[in-house]
Amino acid sequence: MNEWLCRLFIRGSDRVEDAAVREKHGVLSSIVGIFVNMCLTALKLTVGILSSSVAIMADAFNNLSDAGTSAISFVTFRIASKPADRGHPFGHARIEYIASMIVSFLVLLMGFELLSDSLTRIFGGAEETSVGISLFTVIVLATSIVMKLWLAFFYRYVGRKIDSSVVRAAAADSLSDCISTTAVLVSSIVVYFTDLYILDALIGLVVSLLIMWAGIRILNETKNSLLGEGPVEETVEQIREIVSRYPEAIGIHDLLVHNYGPCHLVASLHVEVDGSADIFALHDAIDNIERTIGDELGIQCTVHMDPIETHDETVNELRSFVCETVRSVDPSLSVHDFRTVIGTTHTNLIFDLLIPYECKEDPDAIVSRIEQRILEQRANHYCVITVDRG
Repeated sequence: MNEWLCRLFIRGSDRVEDAAVREKHGVLSSIVGIFVNMCLTALKLTVGILSSSVAIMADAFNNLSDAGTSAISFVTFRIASKPADRGHPFGHARIEYIASMIVSFLVLLMGFELLSDSLTRIFGGAEETSVGISLFTVIVLATSIVMKLWLAFFYRYVGRKIDSSVVRAAAADSLSDCISTTAVLVSSIVVYFTDLYILDALIGLVVSLLIMWAGIRILNETKNSLLGEGPVEETVEQIREIVSRYPEAIGIHDLLVHNYGPCHLVASLHVEVDGSADIFALHDAIDNIERTIGDELGIQCTVHMDPIETHDETVNELRSFVCETVRSVDPSLSVHDFRTVIGTTHTNLIFDLLIPYECKEDPDAIVSRIEQRILEQRANHYCVITVDRG
């Protein structure tokens, strides 16, 4: 049904790499979310007022906040689809992350307000107001559970299809709503048959905590996107695979991928090449690597060419010696950009040392151990090491 709905309202819905098609998916999910949540808000408010249930009214206001979230998403997708301009050369797609943060604060605020109301009912005399339940109440809450469950799967489908943090957050929020509404339904039935009025306020408390937890999850995901995350392993491997197709590329390092919003990635990397090869042929290969990465992955890429010595037996032997020595210190370490300055009294070994983030040892201590181990095996061989993290 989800795919059918997208095909019904979006022409060429499979071409999600097209910014216009992606925008239409986001707008469609927003409109569907507004419609479903406003209907549920009206129904639950009616039932909550008639039954004097704070839990049901809390759930109604939760749906109202979800409708507001969908409205923000609607505006966000319209802005995110705007093309790059002089002031925003990488486009406007990061507005989705800002919108997600706004949504998270709104959800947290709503959750806090409902938490306050529930605590007032618990400590201020929940038994003073009785809670009624009717067949209409049960039907409305059960319908809400079914509709929000479908909405969660619809959001998840669209969120994965267009890689949108805003829509994925809405999916997680809708799923938590299903759980909270189920709890409200159960509490209403229990209160009706047992007169445990305090249970209604307690369920309202649980619902408010679920809402706040959903807000915290959205905020955490958005925070990571705004601060900057490392590229996913799949993207790294795709770039490596493309570079490996070109025999001119001997090695790859210093790969950076910058996220300017969904489907807006900018990358840079260094590719080692034979320093004695024809410079024009190498430059042509580098251009082809950049073009292939752009065509196949949609990533705007800049490749820096690092010429290295490959035919000098002395340099090759020293490179192998340094690599083996570095791995003996820690197998997770690696070397790139190796070169030498061989003098009459001593030799300088110049290279970059890549230390992964998982390695907790002090970088200066690692460098000292490498320098000492090399000097123990090769007298008058001194290291000039530049540390990279990644």
